[in-house]
Amino acid sequence: MKQQLAQILTDVVQQLKDQGVIPADAAPRIHVENTRDKAHGDFATNLAMMMTKMAGMPPRDLAQKIVDLLSDHPVIEKVEIAGPGFINFFVQDTAKFDVLAQVFEQGDAFGRCNVGQGKSVLVEFVSANPTGPLHVGHGRGAAYGASVANLLDAAGFDVCREYYVNDAGRQMDILATSVWLRYLQDQGEELTFPSNGYKGDYILDVAAEVRSQFGNRLHKPAFEVFANVTPDEGMEDGDKEKHIDALIERAKNLLGSQYYDVFQIAVDAILGDIRDDLEGFKVRFDNWFSERSLMDTGVIDAALEKLQKAGKIYEQRGALWFRSTEYGDEKDRVVVRENGLKTYFASDIAYHFNKLERGFDLLIDIWGSDHHGYIPRVRAAMQAMETNPDALEVLLVQFAVLYRSGEKVAMSTRSGQFVTLRELRDEVGSDAARFFYVQRKSEQHMDFDLDLAKSQSNDNPVYYIQYAHARICRVLEQASEKGYSFDLQQGMQNLELLTEEHETYLATELAKYPEIIARSAVVYEPHQIAYYLKDLANGLHTYYNASQFIVDDDNLRHARLTLISAVRQVLRNGLALLDVSAPESM
Repeated sequence: MKQQLAQILTDVVQQLKDQGVIPADAAPRIHVENTRDKAHGDFATNLAMMMTKMAGMPPRDLAQKIVDLLSDHPVIEKVEIAGPGFINFFVQDTAKFDVLAQVFEQGDAFGRCNVGQGKSVLVEFVSANPTGPLHVGHGRGAAYGASVANLLDAAGFDVCREYYVNDAGRQMDILATSVWLRYLQDQGEELTFPSNGYKGDYILDVAAEVRSQFGNRLHKPAFEVFANVTPDEGMEDGDKEKHIDALIERAKNLLGSQYYDVFQIAVDAILGDIRDDLEGFKVRFDNWFSERSLMDTGVIDAALEKLQKAGKIYEQRGALWFRSTEYGDEKDRVVVRENGLKTYFASDIAYHFNKLERGFDLLIDIWGSDHHGYIPRVRAAMQAMETNPDALEVLLVQFAVLYRSGEKVAMSTRSGQFVTLRELRDEVGSDAARFFYVQRKSEQHMDFDLDLAKSQSNDNPVYYIQYAHARICRVLEQASEKGYSFDLQQGMQNLELLTEEHETYLATELAKYPEIIARSAVVYEPHQIAYYLKDLANGLHTYYNASQFIVDDDNLRHARLTLISAVRQVLRNGLALLDVSAPESM
C-alpha cells in the first residue's frame, strides 16, 4: 500500500508540474510512513512541506492542492490535512487486503527486496580461536551474524559468510602445549600443570587422540620438560605468562617437527567440533579462512611491504611499528616484534587487505564488544594502504550472561569452567537459543534466562510465535476433519467480508513485512524481525480468541482461512530469516 500511495503521489507531482505549481525540473523526495495513531489515518506524507519552497506557497495551501487531486482515488477513503501540512491517508478497508494476493503469489519469497542491488558483502562472524568448544558467549555472535547475513540476502545483497580461523599465534601454542602436557600425564608423568594452560576436559580428549596416533613416541620425562622452568605456583600474572611461554619453547625444542603434529591434531579436533556445533545451531559458512594461509601465501609480508613503501612503518627498539596515530588511533601499533614474530594486528591488516583484493563491495566484521579498540587501528591500516576504509562496517556484540534458576553462571575458557553452546542447545533447543540471542540489539547487554527459554508459556516469545503458526495449521486441519474444503480462490474473492478490526489489523501487519526487511537489513538489526513476529503472533492469537474461523457461511469461512493462511506464510518467512523452525504442531 505504501508503494501504491507513493506512485499516486508521483502522479500528483507530475500534475502539479503540468499546472505550473512547481518547476518542471523539480524532483521532490516522496516519503510515505505509517501513522502511529490510527485516529490520524493509516499513512501520512510530508510532501507538501518538502515542496513549499519550490512552490512558493504555505505548506497547508500546497497540501490542499495535493488533496484536491487525490479525492477520487478508489483505494483512498478520505484524506486530511494535519498540523503544518502533513497529509493523512485513510485507506479503504478492502484495499488493505490487496497484500494477500502478493503473499500467496510470492510465497517463501514474500518480503524479499532489492535494496542491496546485488552489491557483494562479506560477513565475517564468530571467528572464535579454535582453542576450545564454543560457549554461550560465542553463541550470541553466531546467531546475530547468521541472521544479519540472512537479512542482507533477503534485501538483495550478494552475501558471503566467512569464519576467520585464528590457527596461528601464541594462543594456539598454549593449546598445543596444554594438550602435550596432558598427554604426558596420561603416560604416567607427574607434573604441575600450568595455571595459564587450557584445562577443560576437551583437552583430555585431544590428548587421547594424540596417544592413539603416536602411542608413546612423544613421551618425554617431566624433569626434562621442566628443566630450568620454575613452577608458576604463587607467581604474579606476568611471570605466569613467562612460565607458559617457557614451556612452549621447551615443547618445540624437545619435539622438533612433531610439535606441529600435536599442534595440527589439536586444531583439527577443536575446529571440527566447532564446525559440528555451528551446523547443529543452523549456522553455516561459505568459507573458512585460515590465518596461517596469510603467512604461507606471503599476504602479510606483501601488506607490510606496501605500508613500508608508503612510509607508514618505522623501526624502534628492534620492532616495527605502524603509524596509526596519524589516522586518529591513540598510539602507534607494533606489527613485528623485536624477536621477528608478527603480531595479531599484522594478520588483521593482511586479512582485511585480502578481503578487498577479493573484490567485495562491503566488509562486515562482527566482533565481541571487548574488541572495540581494534576498530580505529584496522580502519587506519586500510586508509594507509589507500583502500576504502568506508567499506568496513564493524558491528559489536555484547556477550550474553547466562542465568540458571536465578543464579549467574561463571565462565572462563582457560579454566574450563563454562557452558558450551552445545550444552545450551541440548537444554533449551536451537530455536529458543537462536531467537533469544537476536531479540535485543547486539550492542545491548543480555541476560539469557534458561528457565524462560524452556518454558511453554506466552511469556516465552519464541514459543508464542511458533504456537501461532501451529495454531493456524491446526485450524486448517480441523476444517478438513469437519468436512469443509478450503478454496483459496474463493477466499480471495470474498475478502470484502473481512470487516472485523482484528482482520484489518492483520492485513495491515502483513503489508509491513517487506518494509521491515528492507529497514532492518540496512541497519543490521534482526531484532526488528523478532519484534515484528511477536506483534503478528499477538494479532493472530487475539483474532483466534475473538472470532470463529470454521463457520457455516462458506464465503466467510474461505475468507477467514485465506487470511490466516497468509499470516502463516509470513510467520514462516520471518522465522526462517532467524533460522527458527515453524512447527505445524506443538
